[in-house]
Amino acid sequence: MDYEQTLEELEEALTELREENKTVPIIVEGEKDIAALRKLEVSGEIIRFNKGRSVPDFCDTIAQKHQNIILLTDWDWRGGRLCLSIKKHLENRVSCNLRYRKVFAKRCICRTVEGLPSWIETLKKKINPE
Repeated sequence: MDYEQTLEELEEALTELREENKTVPIIVEGEKDIAALRKLEVSGEIIRFNKGRSVPDFCDTIAQKHQNIILLTDWDWRGGRLCLSIKKHLENRVSCNLRYRKVFAKRCICRTVEGLPSWIETLKKKINPE
């Protein structure tokens, strides 16, 4: 694995995510995901998927408020199923951006949004050991 190229791609994706998130909300699975994104200086609206509600109900609420969203569920099996379900229920109502999820899934050994900050720190240490 080319650590420098991996870090470069992740940082580029994060820069673009921060910029896009100024106007487009991000949907994540839980509170720890929100905390991880805040640690990575993502400052726009982040919406937690409410486990107390069904996917159709959650999606109806999103569709009433937003035309575009960034879908950033974990890239493990469960997160993948949730992502597909949300995307399906928002189809023809809300534009879902999955690009960041795909970049992180390709470039991270971690399988979760909450693991991103520590993976980026690990990459930085591998590139510049102190």
